Parts: sequence; structure tokens; C-alpha cells
Amino acid sequence: MSFRASVLTLYPQMFPGHLEHSLAGRALERGDWTLETVQIRDFAGDRHRTVDDTPAGGGAGMVLKPDVLAAAIDHASPRDDARPRLLMSPRGTPLTQERVRTLAKGAGAVIVCGRFEGVDQRVIEARGLEEVSVGDYILSGGEPAALVLLDAVVRLLPGVMGNDASGQSESFEDGLLEYPHYTRPAIFEDRPIPDVLLSGDHGRVDVWRREQAEKLTRERRPDLLEVKKKTPKG
Repeated sequence: MSFRASVLTLYPQMFPGHLEHSLAGRALERGDWTLETVQIRDFAGDRHRTVDDTPAGGGAGMVLKPDVLAAAIDHASPRDDARPRLLMSPRGTPLTQERVRTLAKGAGAVIVCGRFEGVDQRVIEARGLEEVSVGDYILSGGEPAALVLLDAVVRLLPGVMGNDASGQSESFEDGLLEYPHYTRPAIFEDRPIPDVLLSGDHGRVDVWRREQAEKLTRERRPDLLEVKKKTPKG
């Protein structure tokens, strides 16, 4: 069973974007995952194909209409579709590596790309949309965020990465940032590779890498260590 992504957007031409290249692109060609884009505007009922309207209560910008978006969602995701329905939104729950792994183990996802000032709250509630954020900043629309989410998920699908172990020792996989990497030449601009990495002692190498990961995390992301302390073991 391949991972099936359905993306609802006003700009389907933005997909697959960079995902048609490198490992994700080859996996798409092999059928390890599939990508369907749904043009939200196709579900507008008027001759102007109107998808937005002014916000109730006044204010700047426009809001995606609930009836149009609901029709697009119902088309892409019938009642018996078990895939999660995600709305890319700056007010959503932050995307984590744990959530990415969970998605990669599933059948796929229905991803709604918001535009304008946002989406009518009633369609979010009526269609059970899970709001997901890729960071504390504002994008021009949900499309770049959807590409980020798909990139993170697709690389974890079975067979996509040449070495599956590559995905198990990266930043966030153990609640820590990843340790530093080195390769030949042994000395670069008077900077040598740390001796321990050339020792051939895998035990010492593992200890060094763990220490470096913890050091980097303390310096750059101490919040991750606080979360790690609160996470039950076992």
C-alpha cells in the first residue's frame, strides 16, 4: 500500500514542486507514494468561481468560503476515507518528527492549503480538520507548508532512503539535535577530524556523538531537553 496524498489548493501548479526531484521524485515514479491535487475553485457554484468572501464582523482580507471548501474536501475524502485531514495553519499544532513518523506509517493524508486571512471556522469543525503549523511565521499560503510536511513524511516511507538507518540518528529522533559530521580530507584548513572518529573504537564514537548531541541541544535548543525530562521512559 502506497502513501496517498491529496492536496486541496488554489494553486495546483505548485505541486509536486521540489518533490519531483531526488529521492522523493524517484519514489513518486516508483509508486511508493502518490500525489493528487484538487483545485478548490472547481467547487465554486457561481459563474465567477468565487472561493472567498469578506470576514463576518469586518476586518481586512478575505476568508475561504465554507461551502466551497467543504465540497472540495468531500470530493477528495469520502466518509470512508481513514486518512487524517490536515489544514496547514500558523495557529496549528507544531509539526514534530514524532507526528511525521506517525503520518509516514499511515495510508496518507488529505492536506488543505489555506489562503487569504484563513478558513471559515465552521468547515474546520464540520470536516474535522487538524490544524498543523510548520513554524512561528506567516507564509503567503499553505502550499509551501504542505510541501514541507510531505517532504518530511515521504523520506521516511519504506525504501525511499537508501539506508533506512539514516532516518534514525537525525535531529529530533531522540529528543536531541544531531551530532556534528566529518569526512575526508582528514585536515581541512588546519581543522582536523576529531581523533575519536578515526580511532576505530565504535563504543567511544557512540559516546562522543551522544555527548556532542547533548552539548549542541543545550546550547541551541534547551527547550528540547526540558521536554525530554518530562517524557516518561519505557
